[in-house]
Amino acid sequence: MTANRRRESLLRLAEVTGRTGLSRTTIYNRMKVGTFPAALRISAGLIAWYESDIDAWVADPMGWRAPAIAA
Repeated sequence: MTANRRRESLLRLAEVTGRTGLSRTTIYNRMKVGTFPAALRISAGLIAWYESDIDAWVADPMGWRAPAIAA
């Protein structure tokens, strides 16, 4: 994790559904296919998203794609 990410706000599911207008099921389905930012597992049963990732998705939902992972 970079220093910049450590200071970034995290959003819980209720905040993400409110900002995006998507249901929980739709969010998880889109995460699976790479058209929605991946969540971070904070602890057992607790996940969150980086606020900047959600903001980027809201700005361009049709054009957003998960970043390629270098092998």
